[in-house]
Formats: sequence, structure tokens, C-alpha cells
Amino acid sequence: MDVLTKNQRHKNMQRIRSKDTSIEIILRKKIWHAGYRYRKNVSTLPGKPDIVLTKYRICIFCDSEFFHGKDWDILKEKISHSPYWLNKIEKNRERDAKIDQLLTMDDWVVLHFWGNDIKKYPDDCLQVVLETIEMQKNKPEQESFEE
Repeated sequence: MDVLTKNQRHKNMQRIRSKDTSIEIILRKKIWHAGYRYRKNVSTLPGKPDIVLTKYRICIFCDSEFFHGKDWDILKEKISHSPYWLNKIEKNRERDAKIDQLLTMDDWVVLHFWGNDIKKYPDDCLQVVLETIEMQKNKPEQESFEE
């Protein structure tokens, strides 16, 4: 089953953070140095996005490959012996999709970045954010339906 003892697994899981992770900090610094201000972990939005550019209605999630199921078809085969992880990651993926849908329906743009992409290609990730900001700046204003 598990290669770690119950105590070892407990210590490992305790050290996994949900806020201010290294990948979030890398991307936040890039965005800050580009001159854009943001909010962290906004609890009033579905999913509590890691970074929120409120002025441009952009929500950014910094996802770890394992817990959010990157290359899920391949990963699923590797962990098929563990029903606990299969179930957990499936639920995480379903929840992520639902959160994306809720935010999009509320006129937010949702961006997801994988942790390794942020670490290896932080400038490319920043470029995606900057292009999304420009897209939002150039977006025509919503028409008012008031009469």
C-alpha cells in the first residue's frame, strides 16, 4: 500500500501548504515587478484563487501537478493501486472544473499554471498574465440593459 509509515505520511501531509507556496510567491513577485497589484487568496470568490487581479477580473490558480492531476491519464495508471489518491484527485479535478465554471459565469477570467511551469518558465507564465490583462483592458464595456 503506502511506502511510508502512518507517522511519516502525517508529517509529509502536514508540510503541504495551501497558501504562500513557493510557486505562488514566484509568480506573485513577477506580477508585482511588472507593476500590477493583486489580492491573495480572496475568500469571497469560489475556490479562493491564489492571485486575483480585481481591476481586470482575473483569477489565477497555481496548481501542483500531483494534487490537481496533470497528465491525469498517465498519472492515473501510476497510482491505480491506491483508491484513496485516485478518488481524492478525481474530486479535486471535478471541484476545479466547477470553480472555473462559476467564476467564468460571473465574468472572471480564470488562469491555471502548473507548479513546474512556474518554476521553469516564470517569464512565460508572466507573459500569459500580461496578455490576459491586455485582453481585459481592450474588452468592450458591457452594454447596459436598463431602460
